[in-house]
Amino acid sequence: MATRYYSFVENEYYHIYNRGNSKQEIFRSDNDYSRFKATLYLANSTEPFVLRDIEEEDIFVTMRDEPLVHIGTYCLMPNHFHLLITPAKEKGVSVFMNKLGTSYSAYFNRKYDRTGSLFEGSYKAKFIESDRYLKYLFAYIHLNPFRSDRMHGSGVSKSTLSQYPHSSLPDYLGQHRAEKGIINPERFPQYFTTASSHAAELFEWLDYSEK
Repeated sequence: MATRYYSFVENEYYHIYNRGNSKQEIFRSDNDYSRFKATLYLANSTEPFVLRDIEEEDIFVTMRDEPLVHIGTYCLMPNHFHLLITPAKEKGVSVFMNKLGTSYSAYFNRKYDRTGSLFEGSYKAKFIESDRYLKYLFAYIHLNPFRSDRMHGSGVSKSTLSQYPHSSLPDYLGQHRAEKGIINPERFPQYFTTASSHAAELFEWLDYSEK
């Protein structure tokens, strides 16, 4: 799960995404989502990790070594995921994504007694060229569950979007939960000074998309 010949530069921003092989589901249960979020946190370190050695309630307070990347936002959907990141170290993105993909794929294949590639080839990485596009991505990534609901009837409506548990949106809206340790908003431009301003911006995009 590595993108070859892609140059990631510290202090720049990237949209990382991938989906299941042949568009298959990569999350089949709440436990799968939880496992991926735990791996997002623990794999983001220069040191190796063994998830099974950590108690579930301790995962997001486990001390880590230096981070490989800084994660600004994320969203997990049944057959794909999105990350907004900036490198913390040279080659940090590649190392992090390899650890993330290898660990989660091994878990998924073992759990569901399957073999072969879980993901559709190498992860995709898009360099964010402008401040305007970077700000837009905060909305684009967090609106994924709502857009999916409109296409597939996934059960996420405008009124319940803020409660979607498998993205970083609840953290930006001031909800207190352990998973907040996954993201590092301080490493990204502070477009939203309060939870209410973030919500207002998000729903402005949402209202625009419905027109």
